[in-house]
Amino acid sequence: MDLPVMPPVKPMLARSVSAIPPGMQYEAKWDGFRAIVHRDGDEVVIGSRTGKPLTRYFPDLVTAVRDNLPPRCVIDGEIVVAHEGRLDFDRLSERIHPADSRVRMLAERSPASLIAFDVLAVDDTSLLSTRQSERRAVLEAALSGALPPVALAPSTTDVEVARQWFERYEGAGLDGVVAKPLDLPYRPDTRVMYKIKHERTADCVVAGYREHKSGPVVGSLLLGLYDSAGTLQHVGVCAAFSMKRRTQLAEELAPLRTRPADHPWAAWTQAAAHESARLPGAQNRWSGKKDQSWVPLRPERVCEVAYDHMEGDRFRHTTQFRRWRPDRSPASCTYAQLEEVVSYDLAEVLSGG
Repeated sequence: MDLPVMPPVKPMLARSVSAIPPGMQYEAKWDGFRAIVHRDGDEVVIGSRTGKPLTRYFPDLVTAVRDNLPPRCVIDGEIVVAHEGRLDFDRLSERIHPADSRVRMLAERSPASLIAFDVLAVDDTSLLSTRQSERRAVLEAALSGALPPVALAPSTTDVEVARQWFERYEGAGLDGVVAKPLDLPYRPDTRVMYKIKHERTADCVVAGYREHKSGPVVGSLLLGLYDSAGTLQHVGVCAAFSMKRRTQLAEELAPLRTRPADHPWAAWTQAAAHESARLPGAQNRWSGKKDQSWVPLRPERVCEVAYDHMEGDRFRHTTQFRRWRPDRSPASCTYAQLEEVVSYDLAEVLSGG
């Protein structure tokens, strides 16, 4: 491979802001695996956000890249998997598997798509120092004949359209909106774009915690919600505390510590139990050999957390602690309080709405 921008490349990043800024280029924020794709003839390298190769996990995309991208180019985009008209991150995560036979089976069962939203090089020309607005024009020309599973991410400079996308596209499984200054060069591994994500709050039962790697203080709180059958389901974690606050939380929660056998999630160590209920501590391809043990607490305290969106019946990302809710009973912390997002067809997103 001999390109003007060679792998590995870490992608340009965004920092969170609370509102959509005016006067920029806007795109939907895709919920998938960020990827930098290098193509030089038949040679294709798909790199992750950290620069590690993803190529072997997506043989279907290697073929699609050869069929749809210019013969020599470097493209920034997102790998996604769609199911029933919306993005499905769980199905995408399953694609990362060590066994080649399973990788190829999953490529047929859960085919991936590449959503392209920036270009770093075409032919012998590096575009890293080129303005965002000019790179967009090059990208549109480069993908003018692209067919699924490769798609050009819709883009607009109309802030009102971006606001409509922010409200509608969540129903298709998207994360929010990304804003890019029009004169911005491509700056790898630097937070120079802006991302605007949805934020909601929920009252959750604190049913346990994991200790921090530094010692016997709180690393993350384990959160639960009651389902319609009255079963406490593990829905995610709350983290990002200061070290002082971690120590305080360990002391504050000490009176609630209980024996594992007396806890609603007592069966968490049994693999079969995870098939019928959502419990903490399940081993997966992301946790590897990481210690998933946790300290059980009597489910008597309620906290309010901020979250962006749900993935099925759990929080998609780590939540943020807002406050304790002594006025709420644990039994009142149910899925019914969560906002139900209006469904939106992913095909409409790809056509620009």
